[in-house]
Amino acid sequence: MKAHIIRSRLLAFFLLNAILFLSFSSCSDDDNNRNGDDGEPNEENGDAFDNSEIVFLLIDEDAIDNGNEPNNFSETDVNDNIADIGQRQTLKYFQDNIGRVIDLYSGQVGDEAWFALKSIPDSWITTGPTSNGLQNYLTPGPGLGAPGDDREVLLDEIPNVTPLRAAGLKMLEGETVYAVVYDSDISINYDPIEGNLQGDNLGIVAFDVIDVTARNDGSSSDLPRVTIRIRNAIEIAEMNLALFSNAPVPESSSEPLDITPPESPEPIVLSPAR
Repeated sequence: MKAHIIRSRLLAFFLLNAILFLSFSSCSDDDNNRNGDDGEPNEENGDAFDNSEIVFLLIDEDAIDNGNEPNNFSETDVNDNIADIGQRQTLKYFQDNIGRVIDLYSGQVGDEAWFALKSIPDSWITTGPTSNGLQNYLTPGPGLGAPGDDREVLLDEIPNVTPLRAAGLKMLEGETVYAVVYDSDISINYDPIEGNLQGDNLGIVAFDVIDVTARNDGSSSDLPRVTIRIRNAIEIAEMNLALFSNAPVPESSSEPLDITPPESPEPIVLSPAR
């Protein structure tokens, strides 16, 4: 009788463990289906944002460059080996890692790394080769990086190039971004605000902005850490590009000291890029 009871208890024990093992395996399979082989969310499996408008931005070396934290990209990762005026190839790391989630830094107050282009200069429209000024910059057209004389003549003193600090970056959460990356700093003048967009480009990136959080591992002027999901820039380029028309405009290179993302940011306003 005792032997029968022991056998029954052992059988129940093994059955329970088998059920738990199968349940754990099923959860693991679900996670693997939801994420890539490295555990990162995978665009092809439905994690990418479904935005009808894509935010066009400019990014400089303080966010994406070879050797920079937190990613320590190599020269080839970020196209530094082929950087040039008007370079518009997708950065190699971003093309090879679609769906991967990474963090990017966003510079410091007075030396920002992310910029909104809030309006398109008329000169970009009239120069051609199309009637869309942003597309002429992205192609690029005459005076906007195309080979020839004065290839950058239309890229200096560009109005409304707006450096993004914590409040502006937080407004990008949930948005998809398409950006031109510069190989050096984008310099900004204030009152009126304008930017110099001359210089070599590393190329193009596209990504979803997942999270914007304050940095607690740097200096007192460091701007937030931005968590992104890499998207296919070639596909994103075919969608509707829009301008971040209500990006907050800083008063000066030092004011405000806007380094902490607000809990309830102002809703982003996008306008058609022309």
